Amino acid sequence: MKTLLSAAAAAVALPAIAYAHFLLEYTTDTMIEKPGDVPVKLIFWHPFENGHVMDLEKPQEFYVIHNGEKTDLLDTLEPIRFTGGENEGAAFKGSVPVKRSGDYVLVTVPQPYYEESEDIYIQQLTKAFLNRNELPTDWMNPVGLATEIIPLNKPTNIIAGSTFTGRVLADGQPVSGAEIEIEYMAAEPDMESSAASAPKVSPMPGGAVVAISDDNGYFSFGVPKAGYWGFAALGSGPATEHEGKELSQDAVIWIRAWDLE
Repeated sequence: MKTLLSAAAAAVALPAIAYAHFLLEYTTDTMIEKPGDVPVKLIFWHPFENGHVMDLEKPQEFYVIHNGEKTDLLDTLEPIRFTGGENEGAAFKGSVPVKRSGDYVLVTVPQPYYEESEDIYIQQLTKAFLNRNELPTDWMNPVGLATEIIPLNKPTNIIAGSTFTGRVLADGQPVSGAEIEIEYMAAEPDMESSAASAPKVSPMPGGAVVAISDDNGYFSFGVPKAGYWGFAALGSGPATEHEGKELSQDAVIWIRAWDLE
């Protein structure tokens, strides 16, 4: 508890970024009905307020895990330009082969991104989830990243108005006192035009929504609205330096919430 309170106090003392950087692994749907190749777009963006698009280099790794087996998807990636509400930036489109029933865990290990305004590098190790035929196979398992968030609720099937709980790990061990920024995908990418849709809601007046992990690495969040939600554990990874500058190695996860009808 002492560690948690110290981390929380430090987070309050530090100057806050108004809105969060988030690497997206965007698919139109998370529940896949028919077998085939599912289009995906990788975009480094501020989707809550349809803000600045950051140029994304070709990732170090891009793969999918299904039934515990890893399939490399780097060869599916093609460079594109994505247009947000403020600017245009480099992004990628690719595809995920979804055939058999079960979970498909998308994983991206990007190149570190230099954020000039903060004079630091950012590397967001990102996971997103697809499922076919409602069979649970992989969503609850670590994938072995340097840092990652393990979902404790099925990430493709969260009920809006319920809670989501995750656990932050680094080198397989829980991270206490991690600052987790929470992002709603208020604007979504259009798969045909490579441009952003109009935001569905306005961003929070107080800036980024933040949670702090407890002594065992757990955090929970009440999900107020249907749609895509992202969680980024800032600086939770073991790597802290890149090319002589500070590196924030973040764990990112995306979930999908639904309204009861």
